[in-house]
Amino acid sequence: MSRQVLRRWLLAGLAAGVVAGCAQPLQPGAAPTAPVAATADVRQALAPTGRLRIAVYPGSPTSMLRAGSDGEARGLTVEVGRALARRLGVPAELVVFDRVALVVEALQAGQADMTITNATPARARLVDFTPPVVGLELGYLVLPGSAVTSVDAVDLPKVRVGVSQGSSSQAALGKQFRHAALVPADSLGAAAAMLKDGRIDAFATNKGILFQMADGLPGARVLDGRWGLESLALAVPPGRAAGAAFLQAFVADAATRTLVQDAAARAGLRGTTDPERR
Repeated sequence: MSRQVLRRWLLAGLAAGVVAGCAQPLQPGAAPTAPVAATADVRQALAPTGRLRIAVYPGSPTSMLRAGSDGEARGLTVEVGRALARRLGVPAELVVFDRVALVVEALQAGQADMTITNATPARARLVDFTPPVVGLELGYLVLPGSAVTSVDAVDLPKVRVGVSQGSSSQAALGKQFRHAALVPADSLGAAAAMLKDGRIDAFATNKGILFQMADGLPGARVLDGRWGLESLALAVPPGRAAGAAFLQAFVADAATRTLVQDAAARAGLRGTTDPERR
């Protein structure tokens, strides 16, 4: 099975166009398959070091939240990655990066084995994606007194909108905006500090992250409405075609779909949508 098999789910979505600069929710290329055995070839393809290296970045319920009262890291990527490792029969290892762009770079370079991230056309040229596992609305986070009061009043002169450096939000809003200025942040923690210090008027990303950030910023609120949608999917480095059928079966499995819902709930993930909607 070639790399094109993993990519075709994304390309099917691209044929229908783009929502706010991001890929449309992806469409599987085939009906759910029966379980696929974790053979030695599959393990070598998906976990070539003998461990499944799960690429995450802190502060996002879609990726990783710092250890809770039980001492365990949590988050959608953390839990789904560990489940994938168990299915493969290999140990799981978390590899932590400051922001999502560095996660994608690590996958592209083969320095990590999987993550869950927004499946955009640009990223599909760098890594391979499965069908989507969850959809998320994109929005804005503001503090009291912000010049931004609604999603329709953002692209104005002198408005400063923070984005994660190298993120899909930066790319999408860079195409949308005509007047507002984008201000890159090195991490989600840095973005929160920029909001508190008044260096930005709003921060833009998916609402899962925004609601999580709002919990730690007194008076912060996520504006009603949205400026786009994300379709989150499992991503793996290019050139791992021997594991494609295994990944397709893993994502299609009812137990995985239940795990995604439960992991999202445990991480407090909000702002979700049907990943298959258009």
